Amino acid sequence: MSAATSKGKVRAGDAPLVKWTLIIVALAFMLVALVLPLASVFVEAFAKGWQVYLASIRDPDALSAIRLTLLASGIALTMNLLFGLAAAWAISRFSFRGKNLLISLIDLPLAVSPVVAGLIFVLLFGLHGWFGPWLDDHSVRILFAVPGIVLATIFVTFPFVARELIPFMQAQGTEEEEAALVLGASPWRMFFSITLPNIRWSLLYGVILCSARAMGEFGAVSVVSGHIRGETNTLPLHVEILYNEYNFAAAFAVASLLSLVAVVTLAVKKIIEDKTGIRGEKA
Repeated sequence: MSAATSKGKVRAGDAPLVKWTLIIVALAFMLVALVLPLASVFVEAFAKGWQVYLASIRDPDALSAIRLTLLASGIALTMNLLFGLAAAWAISRFSFRGKNLLISLIDLPLAVSPVVAGLIFVLLFGLHGWFGPWLDDHSVRILFAVPGIVLATIFVTFPFVARELIPFMQAQGTEEEEAALVLGASPWRMFFSITLPNIRWSLLYGVILCSARAMGEFGAVSVVSGHIRGETNTLPLHVEILYNEYNFAAAFAVASLLSLVAVVTLAVKKIIEDKTGIRGEKA
Protein backbone atom coordinates (compact mmCIF):
# COMPACT_ATOMS: atom_id res chain seq x y z
CA MET A 1 0.00 0.00 0.00
CA SER A 2 2.80 2.36 0.95
CA ALA A 3 4.72 1.39 -2.17
CA ALA A 4 1.70 2.23 -4.31
CA THR A 5 1.33 5.53 -2.49
CA SER A 6 5.01 6.24 -3.00
CA LYS A 7 4.73 5.49 -6.71
CA GLY A 8 1.69 7.75 -6.91
CA LYS A 9 3.64 10.57 -5.28
CA VAL A 10 6.54 10.10 -7.66
CA ARG A 11 4.24 10.22 -10.65
CA ALA A 12 2.46 13.29 -9.32
CA GLY A 13 5.79 14.98 -8.71
CA ASP A 14 7.02 14.10 -12.18
CA ALA A 15 3.89 15.45 -13.90
CA PRO A 16 4.98 19.14 -13.97
CA LEU A 17 8.40 18.13 -15.29
CA VAL A 18 6.84 16.05 -18.07
CA LYS A 19 4.34 18.80 -18.89
CA TRP A 20 6.93 21.56 -19.21
CA THR A 21 9.31 19.31 -21.12
CA LEU A 22 6.62 18.60 -23.71
CA ILE A 23 5.67 22.27 -23.90
CA ILE A 24 9.28 23.37 -24.40
CA VAL A 25 9.87 20.72 -27.07
CA ALA A 26 6.69 21.71 -28.92
CA LEU A 27 7.50 25.43 -28.74
CA ALA A 28 11.09 24.83 -29.86
CA PHE A 29 9.92 22.78 -32.82
CA MET A 30 7.39 25.46 -33.81
CA LEU A 31 10.03 28.14 -33.49
CA VAL A 32 12.51 26.32 -35.73
CA ALA A 33 10.05 24.87 -38.25
CA LEU A 34 7.46 27.64 -38.50
CA VAL A 35 8.21 30.97 -36.84
CA LEU A 36 11.82 31.47 -37.96
CA PRO A 37 11.21 30.54 -41.63
CA LEU A 38 8.14 32.80 -41.73
CA ALA A 39 10.02 35.67 -40.10
CA SER A 40 12.96 35.21 -42.49
CA VAL A 41 10.63 35.70 -45.46
CA PHE A 42 9.64 39.17 -44.25
CA VAL A 43 13.20 40.05 -43.21
CA GLU A 44 14.56 39.15 -46.65
CA ALA A 45 11.63 40.85 -48.38
CA PHE A 46 12.50 44.20 -46.80
CA ALA A 47 16.28 43.69 -46.73
CA LYS A 48 16.83 46.18 -49.57
CA GLY A 49 14.25 48.68 -48.39
CA TRP A 50 10.68 49.65 -49.14
CA GLN A 51 11.42 50.93 -52.63
CA VAL A 52 12.74 47.59 -53.86
CA TYR A 53 9.89 45.80 -52.12
CA LEU A 54 7.20 47.96 -53.72
CA ALA A 55 8.92 47.81 -57.11
CA SER A 56 8.90 44.01 -56.93
CA ILE A 57 5.19 43.95 -56.10
CA ARG A 58 4.32 46.49 -58.80
CA ASP A 59 6.25 44.65 -61.48
CA PRO A 60 3.88 43.80 -64.40
CA ASP A 61 4.65 40.09 -64.14
CA ALA A 62 3.96 40.14 -60.39
CA LEU A 63 0.68 42.00 -60.90
CA SER A 64 -0.31 39.50 -63.59
CA ALA A 65 0.46 36.63 -61.18
CA ILE A 66 -1.62 38.30 -58.46
CA ARG A 67 -4.58 38.75 -60.79
CA LEU A 68 -4.39 35.16 -62.04
CA THR A 69 -4.10 33.81 -58.49
CA LEU A 70 -7.15 35.77 -57.37
CA LEU A 71 -9.11 34.73 -60.48
CA ALA A 72 -8.32 31.01 -60.16
CA SER A 73 -8.91 31.07 -56.40
CA GLY A 74 -12.19 32.95 -56.77
CA ILE A 75 -13.57 30.54 -59.37
CA ALA A 76 -12.38 27.48 -57.45
CA LEU A 77 -13.88 28.81 -54.23
CA THR A 78 -17.23 29.53 -55.88
CA MET A 79 -17.44 26.10 -57.50
CA ASN A 80 -16.36 24.24 -54.36
CA LEU A 81 -18.73 26.31 -52.25
CA LEU A 82 -21.69 25.29 -54.41
CA PHE A 83 -20.56 21.67 -54.60
CA GLY A 84 -19.76 21.51 -50.88
CA LEU A 85 -23.22 22.76 -49.93
CA ALA A 86 -24.93 20.36 -52.34
CA ALA A 87 -22.81 17.37 -51.29
CA ALA A 88 -23.17 18.06 -47.57
CA TRP A 89 -26.93 18.50 -47.94
CA ALA A 90 -27.31 15.25 -49.90
CA ILE A 91 -25.04 13.17 -47.64
CA SER A 92 -26.39 14.45 -44.33
CA ARG A 93 -30.08 14.58 -45.24
CA PHE A 94 -30.71 11.66 -47.62
CA SER A 95 -29.94 7.97 -47.98
CA PHE A 96 -29.08 6.79 -51.49
CA ARG A 97 -27.05 4.19 -53.31
CA GLY A 98 -23.44 5.27 -53.80
CA LYS A 99 -23.39 7.52 -50.73
CA ASN A 100 -20.20 5.96 -49.33
CA LEU A 101 -18.61 6.14 -52.78
CA LEU A 102 -19.40 9.86 -52.97
CA ILE A 103 -17.80 10.44 -49.55
CA SER A 104 -14.69 8.53 -50.68
CA LEU A 105 -14.45 10.51 -53.92
CA ILE A 106 -14.64 13.78 -51.99
CA ASP A 107 -11.52 12.70 -50.09
CA LEU A 108 -9.68 11.62 -53.25
CA PRO A 109 -7.73 14.90 -53.79
CA LEU A 110 -6.31 14.55 -50.28
CA ALA A 111 -4.83 11.17 -51.19
CA VAL A 112 -3.43 12.17 -54.59
CA SER A 113 -0.21 14.15 -54.99
CA PRO A 114 -0.85 17.58 -56.55
CA VAL A 115 1.72 16.79 -59.23
CA VAL A 116 -0.18 13.61 -60.09
CA ALA A 117 -3.38 15.67 -60.22
CA GLY A 118 -1.73 17.96 -62.76
CA LEU A 119 -0.61 14.98 -64.82
CA ILE A 120 -4.21 13.72 -64.85
CA PHE A 121 -5.26 16.89 -66.64
CA VAL A 122 -2.35 16.54 -69.05
CA LEU A 123 -3.59 13.02 -69.83
CA LEU A 124 -7.09 14.32 -70.41
CA PHE A 125 -6.47 17.59 -72.25
CA GLY A 126 -2.92 17.31 -73.60
CA LEU A 127 -2.25 17.21 -77.32
CA HIS A 128 -1.89 13.43 -77.14
CA GLY A 129 -4.50 13.02 -74.40
CA TRP A 130 -8.04 11.73 -74.55
CA PHE A 131 -9.65 15.03 -75.55
CA GLY A 132 -6.55 16.78 -76.85
CA PRO A 133 -7.05 16.20 -80.61
CA TRP A 134 -10.67 17.39 -80.49
CA LEU A 135 -9.72 20.48 -78.48
CA ASP A 136 -6.89 21.24 -80.90
CA ASP A 137 -9.20 20.90 -83.91
CA HIS A 138 -11.63 23.40 -82.36
CA SER A 139 -8.87 25.79 -81.16
CA VAL A 140 -9.81 25.32 -77.50
CA ARG A 141 -6.97 25.71 -75.02
CA ILE A 142 -7.18 24.04 -71.64
CA LEU A 143 -3.56 23.30 -70.79
CA PHE A 144 -1.04 26.14 -70.56
CA ALA A 145 -3.95 28.55 -70.21
CA VAL A 146 -6.27 29.88 -67.53
CA PRO A 147 -8.87 27.04 -67.80
CA GLY A 148 -6.25 24.42 -66.93
CA ILE A 149 -5.06 26.41 -63.93
CA VAL A 150 -8.64 26.83 -62.71
CA LEU A 151 -9.38 23.11 -63.13
CA ALA A 152 -6.22 22.12 -61.25
CA THR A 153 -7.04 24.56 -58.44
CA ILE A 154 -10.60 23.26 -58.18
CA PHE A 155 -9.32 19.67 -57.96
CA VAL A 156 -6.86 20.24 -55.12
CA THR A 157 -9.33 22.33 -53.09
CA PHE A 158 -12.28 20.02 -53.77
CA PRO A 159 -12.73 18.51 -50.27
CA PHE A 160 -12.34 21.52 -47.99
CA VAL A 161 -15.84 23.03 -47.90
CA ALA A 162 -17.68 19.71 -48.08
CA ARG A 163 -15.48 18.13 -45.41
CA GLU A 164 -16.22 20.96 -42.97
CA LEU A 165 -19.97 20.84 -43.55
CA ILE A 166 -20.75 17.11 -43.70
CA PRO A 167 -19.91 16.11 -40.08
CA PHE A 168 -21.40 19.32 -38.71
CA MET A 169 -24.69 18.89 -40.56
CA GLN A 170 -24.87 15.20 -39.61
CA ALA A 171 -24.41 16.07 -35.93
CA GLN A 172 -26.90 18.91 -36.14
CA GLY A 173 -29.82 16.72 -37.16
CA THR A 174 -32.96 17.63 -39.07
CA GLU A 175 -35.47 18.51 -36.34
CA GLU A 176 -35.58 22.26 -37.02
CA GLU A 177 -35.79 21.77 -40.77
CA GLU A 178 -38.60 19.23 -40.44
CA ALA A 179 -40.47 21.60 -38.14
CA ALA A 180 -40.15 24.40 -40.69
CA LEU A 181 -41.52 22.16 -43.44
CA VAL A 182 -44.44 21.06 -41.26
CA LEU A 183 -45.27 24.74 -40.63
CA GLY A 184 -45.49 25.30 -44.38
CA ALA A 185 -42.08 26.69 -45.31
CA SER A 186 -40.84 25.90 -48.80
CA PRO A 187 -37.54 23.98 -49.13
CA TRP A 188 -35.71 27.14 -50.25
CA ARG A 189 -37.22 29.19 -47.42
CA MET A 190 -36.19 26.47 -44.98
CA PHE A 191 -32.65 26.45 -46.37
CA PHE A 192 -32.11 30.20 -46.14
CA SER A 193 -33.95 30.67 -42.83
CA ILE A 194 -32.90 27.55 -40.91
CA THR A 195 -30.09 25.57 -42.50
CA LEU A 196 -27.79 28.35 -43.71
CA PRO A 197 -27.78 30.36 -40.45
CA ASN A 198 -27.02 27.17 -38.50
CA ILE A 199 -24.05 26.19 -40.67
CA ARG A 200 -22.67 29.67 -41.39
CA TRP A 201 -19.59 29.35 -39.16
CA SER A 202 -18.64 25.91 -40.43
CA LEU A 203 -19.20 27.17 -43.96
CA LEU A 204 -16.96 30.17 -43.35
CA TYR A 205 -14.35 27.88 -41.81
CA GLY A 206 -14.32 25.73 -44.95
CA VAL A 207 -14.22 28.79 -47.20
CA ILE A 208 -11.15 30.14 -45.40
CA LEU A 209 -9.28 26.85 -45.68
CA CYS A 210 -10.27 26.48 -49.33
CA SER A 211 -9.14 30.02 -50.18
CA ALA A 212 -5.77 29.63 -48.51
CA ARG A 213 -5.15 26.30 -50.21
CA ALA A 214 -6.14 27.69 -53.61
CA MET A 215 -3.84 30.71 -53.42
CA GLY A 216 -0.88 28.64 -52.24
CA GLU A 217 -1.22 25.74 -54.69
CA PHE A 218 1.99 24.96 -56.57
CA GLY A 219 2.33 21.34 -57.73
CA ALA A 220 -0.79 20.79 -59.84
CA VAL A 221 -0.76 24.32 -61.26
CA SER A 222 2.93 24.03 -62.13
CA VAL A 223 2.23 21.00 -64.33
CA VAL A 224 -0.65 22.54 -66.31
CA SER A 225 0.45 26.18 -66.49
CA GLY A 226 3.37 25.99 -68.91
CA HIS A 227 5.16 28.69 -66.88
CA ILE A 228 4.37 31.43 -69.41
CA ARG A 229 5.61 34.56 -67.74
CA GLY A 230 2.99 37.25 -67.40
CA GLU A 231 0.23 34.91 -68.61
CA THR A 232 -0.02 31.59 -66.77
CA ASN A 233 2.14 32.12 -63.69
CA THR A 234 0.37 32.27 -60.34
CA LEU A 235 2.09 33.79 -57.31
CA PRO A 236 3.82 30.56 -56.17
CA LEU A 237 5.11 29.94 -59.71
CA HIS A 238 6.29 33.54 -60.01
CA VAL A 239 8.22 33.18 -56.75
CA GLU A 240 9.94 30.07 -58.10
CA ILE A 241 10.97 31.84 -61.32
CA LEU A 242 12.36 34.85 -59.46
CA TYR A 243 14.28 32.62 -57.07
CA ASN A 244 15.75 30.54 -59.91
CA GLU A 245 16.88 33.78 -61.53
CA TYR A 246 18.68 34.71 -58.28
CA ASN A 247 16.42 37.72 -57.88
CA PHE A 248 16.09 36.99 -54.20
CA ALA A 249 14.74 40.38 -53.09
CA ALA A 250 11.84 40.20 -55.54
CA ALA A 251 11.22 36.51 -54.79
CA PHE A 252 10.93 37.12 -51.05
CA ALA A 253 8.84 40.26 -51.63
CA VAL A 254 6.26 38.30 -53.62
CA ALA A 255 6.50 35.37 -51.20
CA SER A 256 5.69 37.75 -48.35
CA LEU A 257 2.24 38.26 -49.89
CA LEU A 258 1.55 34.53 -49.66
CA SER A 259 2.97 34.47 -46.13
CA LEU A 260 0.70 37.34 -45.16
CA VAL A 261 -2.29 35.41 -46.52
CA ALA A 262 -1.24 32.43 -44.41
CA VAL A 263 -0.95 34.53 -41.25
CA VAL A 264 -4.33 36.20 -41.82
CA THR A 265 -5.89 32.80 -42.54
CA LEU A 266 -4.57 31.36 -39.29
CA ALA A 267 -5.78 34.39 -37.35
CA VAL A 268 -9.30 34.24 -38.79
CA LYS A 269 -9.36 30.46 -38.35
CA LYS A 270 -8.43 30.87 -34.67
CA ILE A 271 -11.09 33.53 -34.14
CA ILE A 272 -13.76 31.26 -35.63
CA GLU A 273 -12.62 28.32 -33.50
CA ASP A 274 -12.72 30.42 -30.33
CA LYS A 275 -16.08 31.97 -31.22
CA THR A 276 -17.90 28.80 -32.19
CA GLY A 277 -15.96 25.92 -30.65
CA ILE A 278 -15.82 24.15 -34.03
CA ARG A 279 -12.69 22.27 -33.05
CA GLY A 280 -14.29 21.07 -29.86
CA GLU A 281 -17.49 20.06 -31.64
CA LYS A 282 -15.48 17.94 -34.08
CA ALA A 283 -13.58 16.31 -31.27
